[in-house]
Amino acid sequence: MLLTILLQAAAGAAGLGKLGAGIGAGLAAIGAGIGIGQIGGSAMEGIARQPEVAGDIRMNMIIAAALVEGVALFAVVVCGFIL
Repeated sequence: MLLTILLQAAAGAAGLGKLGAGIGAGLAAIGAGIGIGQIGGSAMEGIARQPEVAGDIRMNMIIAAALVEGVALFAVVVCGFIL
């Protein structure tokens, strides 16, 4: 009887796990979009203030955006495994 109750509880929690995975993937994508937008905006502001270092700012912007995108991709893949 206890085993039956545990199996029913586990089956009910599977739906919540999938809901959580979907929400997590969406939040990861939204967070990455916001983060990359802020990186780009700050880089453009920095280039406007000091045009002579535009190359260094652009290089650092691309590296930072790639790192944010990599973390977001990892989060989406982990959430995909839950689905």
